[in-house]
Amino acid sequence: MKPAAFTYHAARSLDEALALLAAHGEDGKLIAGGQSLVPMMNMRLAQPRHLVDINAVAGLDRIALEGDRLVLGGLVRHQALARAPLVRAHCPILAAAAASIGHHAIRARGTLGGSLAHADPAAQLPLIACLLDAAIELRSAHGARTVAAADFFAGVFATALAPDELLTAIRVPCAVPGQGWGFRLMSRRVGDFALAAAAVIVTLDTAGRVETLQAALGGVEATPVTLGPMAYTQQGQTPHAAWCAALATSFAAACDPIDDPRVPAAYRGELAEALLARALADALARTRGRTP
Repeated sequence: MKPAAFTYHAARSLDEALALLAAHGEDGKLIAGGQSLVPMMNMRLAQPRHLVDINAVAGLDRIALEGDRLVLGGLVRHQALARAPLVRAHCPILAAAAASIGHHAIRARGTLGGSLAHADPAAQLPLIACLLDAAIELRSAHGARTVAAADFFAGVFATALAPDELLTAIRVPCAVPGQGWGFRLMSRRVGDFALAAAAVIVTLDTAGRVETLQAALGGVEATPVTLGPMAYTQQGQTPHAAWCAALATSFAAACDPIDDPRVPAAYRGELAEALLARALADALARTRGRTP
């Protein structure tokens, strides 16, 4: 199929892009990589009357270090996230997650902002944004605001992004010395959307006990699920294989997995449990200087 008729606008600046969004409201849609939007338009699942191309807007593709935060523009391509030295050095779990997205052509065109705004439950970048408690910066012709990742994702393909807003950047904390991370996903084929994914960040104290722990599951519920208060109960624990398995079981049991004819909820829950246990083990291996 082919998309419904639309008017194409090539914005030359951020102000111009925001003015176009303000003018067209619900009838307008941003396009950058187009890896999600274009297929939806071709299938007539999305029929915007106006497309606002932001590829020429300067500054939206920046990758910068500001204090203990990494600042990533909404126009940063998946491939850049996976390869950029700053990302690999200061947020390796984000680089690993970006490297796992789709195929080369998708990574070369798809953008950070596009993935977050699309809010697919199975997507890797929303999962990492929630894991890291990313601050998501939104801008409209009326001003700017910052939304925490936990408040940004509202449901399947639903976010806090208003029709006249553009996701300009996100800020994520840099990894601290000794921090370990783990990222695991399962898909039917390499490059397919994940059936489930797990991401973990952990630090240990000098005695080898859990000091801080963050964990999240993607593809399980309508939005990424974080470990939340359960993480605090793990502080001071001495991690080992049985600990990984028990925590994964408890976390997965607290979830309400999506059910569909191809992936039953029970299977999705079991898959999430197994992936989380492995991600925990990977994170612990990295804290001890080993490569999983």
